[in-house]
Amino acid sequence: MRLPIIPLLVFLVLNVFVDTYIYGILKHRFRSLLPSKIQLWSANALFILILAVICLPKRNCSNGMLMAMMWMLYTYIAFYLPKYLFVIIDLIAKIPCLFKRHRLSWLSITGAVLSVVTFVALWWGALVNRFNIDVNDVEIEIAGLPDGFDGYRIVQFSDMHVGTFGNDTTFVSTFVDRINALNPDLIVFTGDIVNSKTTELPPFVAPFSRLNAPDGVYSILGNHDYGDYSEWPSAEAKKGNLELMKKLQADMGWHLLLNETVMLRHDGDSIALIGVENIGDPPFKVYGSLSKAYPQLSDSVSKILLTHNPAHWTDSISGNADMRVPLSLSGHTHAMQLEILGWSPAKYRYPTWGGLYNDSDKQHQLYVNIGGGTVGFPARVGATPEITLITLKKLK
Repeated sequence: MRLPIIPLLVFLVLNVFVDTYIYGILKHRFRSLLPSKIQLWSANALFILILAVICLPKRNCSNGMLMAMMWMLYTYIAFYLPKYLFVIIDLIAKIPCLFKRHRLSWLSITGAVLSVVTFVALWWGALVNRFNIDVNDVEIEIAGLPDGFDGYRIVQFSDMHVGTFGNDTTFVSTFVDRINALNPDLIVFTGDIVNSKTTELPPFVAPFSRLNAPDGVYSILGNHDYGDYSEWPSAEAKKGNLELMKKLQADMGWHLLLNETVMLRHDGDSIALIGVENIGDPPFKVYGSLSKAYPQLSDSVSKILLTHNPAHWTDSISGNADMRVPLSLSGHTHAMQLEILGWSPAKYRYPTWGGLYNDSDKQHQLYVNIGGGTVGFPARVGATPEITLITLKKLK
């Protein structure tokens, strides 16, 4: 992870301006010097913190070091986002001063309140909400679904990113218990079990091994599972990382689908479960091949596709009459770990960022699970960890 120098310098200069502005306000608007002193010393401490993040090595360091830097960076951001919000609103409150009128003090107070609310929300997301598991119960109707699968129950989960938890298996164990309590017929995992290396996974093999469903646990790989976010001493080392991933998933009792299909049988009927390796939008590498996984996509067999990135569905499956794939299951987006009243900034990158989607002719459906773990920053502001219980229904 390299930090771009010029944007970083601009960012630091802006932060100095923000800190200086707030320091001046506190000296001017409060009789006591204590608020301005707190601002001064906290700004110095945060500056030292970000310098430490900049100077620490980013490549090939231990997962523990990466997690430490992640928390340091999050702490820095959690202080400065509220500061920026306050300064912007307070500057707007001063506009009347340009016309020799009084500052809108009520607007300044509003800015202060909103900045405090933002600060609390960010830390609530990091310390509480990222462990608040949400079970979404979804009924999906499929035309031509075999009678034996009418009422069939599938649990989907995705994007666990276990490296973020270090060696602490508490959350994953709770997650597994919640899944098993749903008594599904089938469990599927739609990719990104680690952050960057398979060596993050061993502590979690035991809890993941407890997942249980009559028709098994099936999984696919996500963009983080190939080792593309680490530097390797050789191609063989990177290949070894992937081979270890396959071995550990087998040890967990999971069936990893690598551009392949299995036939699920239930009450005398069958459907195809297709699993492809990662297919998505740039800059993510393409490893998957749907035609390799299932060559005759236009046949009449009912199919469920596991594909990590929902861009695959948007770009290649939706609206394509030659692909008779009535249901696809994806993850990847995390809803950018930010969701407020049903809105997420992820919508500007992925129009299918979370939940159930249909194309115009309603022949293809997609469900996007927003994931169980975190990556990039250790918080979920809204966008709670998701387990999806899908009940298949035959379209009458």
